[in-house]
Amino acid sequence: MPPTDASTDAGTGPATAGTTDFEETLDLRLSDELGALTTQNDGQAARAAPDTPGAARPTAGGAGAPAPEDLLDHIAAWGPAATAAGPFQLVPVHPEDDLTLISRWMNDPAIAAFWELAGPPSVTEAHLRAQFDGDGRSVPCLGVLAGTAMSYWEIYRADLDPLARHYQGRPHDTGIHLLIGGVADRGRGLGSTLLRAVADLVLDNRPSCARVVAEPDLRNTPSVSAFLSAGFRFAAEVDLPDKRAALMIRDRALRDLL
Repeated sequence: MPPTDASTDAGTGPATAGTTDFEETLDLRLSDELGALTTQNDGQAARAAPDTPGAARPTAGGAGAPAPEDLLDHIAAWGPAATAAGPFQLVPVHPEDDLTLISRWMNDPAIAAFWELAGPPSVTEAHLRAQFDGDGRSVPCLGVLAGTAMSYWEIYRADLDPLARHYQGRPHDTGIHLLIGGVADRGRGLGSTLLRAVADLVLDNRPSCARVVAEPDLRNTPSVSAFLSAGFRFAAEVDLPDKRAALMIRDRALRDLL
């Protein structure tokens, strides 16, 4: 399971949300259908990698190398989303170019309190490498706003993640982890704007996905509030191995209402 979400805004505080009795209840068994998804071939992956964050990137693996199974419908090809703050795009991480920037963000105390990846670049590199060496169920990305890399995202298959043991997952549920890198970009509502944009990107580009989910730490009240403002609903409190989390869900059926 990826690490605890960082705040979309600076600061933390105690949460007061109580357990809500929604359809999401503890389910410790992945269905046969979900297990079968691990072998489904959705096509070949397109991967972007810049010399500077946000630029065009070559396909991973070199010329002639087979692309891994793509479980997230080619994030690199999703294109930008228009937001009130400018065009925003998810650009898959390229460690050789992006590690220094991401590691610097991970060492910000407000971020380190939740992601727990502070330390030398090798700590962040190991976290990224675990995703690159996997089967593609989690894709680390830079969030590029108006041409500037300013946030880090992990888009992942929640139905194939250990999280699915702690809520009633559905096939193709897609999860989000994020952090806002710059202090100047926190605390002014930008997190909600980008969360809504990314959830819309997922729903627009993954027609098989009916829900976008997230599990921010309950202590991280600014993050929980940002998800609510972005059209997510609070579904339940869940006890995960490393935190007590707020299960947040944005439903395709409700995207035009919330």
